[in-house]
Amino acid sequence: MKVAAIQMVSGISLDANLSEAMRLLRQAAAAGAELAVLPEYFCFMGARDEDKLLLAETPGLGTVQDFLSDAARDLKLWLVGGTLPMATDDPGHAANASLAYNPRGESVSRYDKIHLFRYDNGREHYDEGTVLVAGETPTVFECRDQSGQHWRVGQSVCYDLRFGELYRMLAADILLVPAAFTHTTGQAHWEVLLRARAIENQAFLIASAQGGVHENGRRTWGHSMVIDPWGEVMALQSEGPGVVLADLDIQRLRTVREQLPSLQHRRL
Repeated sequence: MKVAAIQMVSGISLDANLSEAMRLLRQAAAAGAELAVLPEYFCFMGARDEDKLLLAETPGLGTVQDFLSDAARDLKLWLVGGTLPMATDDPGHAANASLAYNPRGESVSRYDKIHLFRYDNGREHYDEGTVLVAGETPTVFECRDQSGQHWRVGQSVCYDLRFGELYRMLAADILLVPAAFTHTTGQAHWEVLLRARAIENQAFLIASAQGGVHENGRRTWGHSMVIDPWGEVMALQSEGPGVVLADLDIQRLRTVREQLPSLQHRRL
């Protein structure tokens, strides 16, 4: 199955971001991708964290959800919409939700980011908990490719990457990591953590990132990539908008798990 990690440098205009996402998704579909993953906040990177609350949608109703459904159906893709803000019972907080759609445009899964990022090195300060509510439920969905092969797909978002226990619970064939890693933390830890998650879970991993300098002044690390179950980077783009393509072979996954059956050797 050919997959695509979509890299963007999203700005403050919803319409412009959706237009750019569609351009990249069309490129992915034209190249033969069956599964495409957009980055975290592909639809909006506001001037302030609070700005995302203005775009929070309710389940099944909203511009971004309509866009994802239409794109999946029109391009005949399994499509994972990075993340978008979803309304909660608290008007001052939203959920950072990753939605998956099948090629018929039907919503098949929703994962709310469980781990909320907080960082302060004296120069940069982030605290997602000021406007986001943490999710609680590890989430997987089943994806069937055009050959009829079934894949178990595990969802995560950005900062989740630092919590290996989540990925153990997913027990997936493909792990998804849409992200907007900061340049500072990404430069230090992004690739090593991605490869570790792929290796220890003997799974393919699709990491779709924001990558560049945004209108709001924030700089994200990028380096979207696809990694195989042995931890090898199959394809990568460092910065700027683009489509990272790779072919996933179920036999490669089976071979790695058979030759080194570490998942069977777990004792804790």
